[in-house]
Amino acid sequence: MSRIGKKTIEVPKGVKVSINGRTVSIEGPKGTLSFEHRPEVKVGWTEDEKGLVVDAASEKKADDRLTKAYWGTTRALLANMIKGVTDGYEKKLEVVGVGWTANVSGQNLALKVGFANVVEVPIPTGLNVSVEKQLVTVTGTDKQAVGQFAAKVRSKRKPEPYNGKGIKYFDEVIKKKQGKAFGN
Repeated sequence: MSRIGKKTIEVPKGVKVSINGRTVSIEGPKGTLSFEHRPEVKVGWTEDEKGLVVDAASEKKADDRLTKAYWGTTRALLANMIKGVTDGYEKKLEVVGVGWTANVSGQNLALKVGFANVVEVPIPTGLNVSVEKQLVTVTGTDKQAVGQFAAKVRSKRKPEPYNGKGIKYFDEVIKKKQGKAFGN
């Protein structure tokens, strides 16, 4: 049995969950998300209908290693969706460098990070991006979309270890290297 998969998912008040075949739709105060799960698992309600239960589709397949992986993954994705529509997700990025800036222009994030041209990253629908001085905040209901966009922005100019310049996560620690030692 999957240790994570057999835990029930609590559905808080104000969140509506609808199961239609293999598609699970979750609607909450921050938005709506839907997910189509694998045929190896099934999603249903608990007996008191206050939570969701994820289980293997058949007893024969319950011992299959791949089915156990899908079972736990499906449960984790559904729990993340419920947290996303109630609280939302947030990633903060810090732009470090003299004269380096970021600003939102329309549906693009414009980055001035030491290149000759301004680097523009399109903001996906469903995400909110705000910039305050050197701090870029990405918020949204979908955990995967928030993380993917933050990683995409960071990849435009990764932090380098000698001067510490670049785009880094707010809580990321960059170990600085000493550099070359010059003659006596």
